[in-house]
Amino acid sequence: MKKIGILLLLGALIVGGVFYFRDTEEPRLTLSPGTEAVSAKRPLRLQLEDPGSGLNSIKVVAVQGEKAFPVFSETFGSETLFRETEFGLQDAPLKDGPFELRVTATDHSIYHFGAGNTAEETYILQFDSRAPILSVVSSAHNLNQGGSALIVYTISEEVDRTGVMVGDFFFPGYLQESGNYACFFALPYHMSPKQFAPELIAEDRAGNQRRTDFYHHANPRNFPSGKINLDERFLKMLQPRFEAFFPEAATPLELFLKVNGELRKENVRALRDFGKQTASGPLWQGVFLRQPNAAHLGGFAAARSYFYEGKKVDEQTHMGVDLASIALAPIPAANAGKVVHADDLGIYGKCVIIDHGMGLQSLYGHLSRIDVEKGETVAKGQTIGNSGATGLAGGDHLHFEIILSGLSVNPVEWWDPAWLKNNVGDKLSLSVAK
Repeated sequence: MKKIGILLLLGALIVGGVFYFRDTEEPRLTLSPGTEAVSAKRPLRLQLEDPGSGLNSIKVVAVQGEKAFPVFSETFGSETLFRETEFGLQDAPLKDGPFELRVTATDHSIYHFGAGNTAEETYILQFDSRAPILSVVSSAHNLNQGGSALIVYTISEEVDRTGVMVGDFFFPGYLQESGNYACFFALPYHMSPKQFAPELIAEDRAGNQRRTDFYHHANPRNFPSGKINLDERFLKMLQPRFEAFFPEAATPLELFLKVNGELRKENVRALRDFGKQTASGPLWQGVFLRQPNAAHLGGFAAARSYFYEGKKVDEQTHMGVDLASIALAPIPAANAGKVVHADDLGIYGKCVIIDHGMGLQSLYGHLSRIDVEKGETVAKGQTIGNSGATGLAGGDHLHFEIILSGLSVNPVEWWDPAWLKNNVGDKLSLSVAK
């Protein structure tokens, strides 16, 4: 019996030891941002992980000088193995300057005689409550409805985000070699000059944001309208091009309406994504080229009404210009840049998009042939393909667009040497390092 008791005691000690030493690792902590400037305007994100016995508690204290300020605390059940949480510094009366953020986390382990494992991390952060200072360098920001403009400005500190906000559309600004920032922005075709209220914004790494208006003058413009009659021949011609996009469409007309509406919107969203694939400085040189000897068939921002069997079935806005000369005409790059897209693109058919830097891009749609590849650098005037009737086109022509950060603007301005000099070239010279 005595031996059995000893064996039982040893067994209990072994089991207890295994259980006691089962989790000797402290919780893992990750703070974001962990080394940058912070403020009360942007929350901090904390990731906690303890796959052994689960999280027990977390405590965060801000220390500046001789003063300590409780910032955040939370307790957890033993089933909580991972937690991601956010907290702010708005209740800590911190002054601008360095401070310590001390984070303590414990788990549910019985190690350390039931106290559990404790992780302690101290982060040295910089508290910053001051918004960046913006100073506009350029002047005479004159725009036509549907047209473009360039603003040049300085910022007092490094920022995470800057540019011009027009309604809910954001045009990013780009740091130039001179130390100035430059930003192309636009007065959207559908916005009246009275509604137009652009704001220059900058948000620093701590989350402090400055917004300011600036001098500008906006001119109203009238845009054309047109009527397009849909016939069975055209609708049936589109079927093999688009039926894979909408196999549920029961009739050629239903397919057209889905393409002209849903696919068009999807393509517009894609232009926003392409707009982010841009160089920070200008890649173009001088005035933009127009397809030579081409007739102007369709205007920018033209309101198009579509009729079928005498009944209006749809309406859309044409965001570019249509140019036609001869069938399969060679198409020159409007200016120097880098190809960011050279493939099919929904309603545009075979399509090339060239980035000219700073969010400025040109689009060439309905091509029959593409002679460049994504990532290729092209020269102004270089042949990039041939005109055609691919995509949502009824005949051979080029659909040409100029795009600012994903928003289509009036291309005609970019063909005008005087407009380009007064509104772009002279301002851009302020961004050149001297």
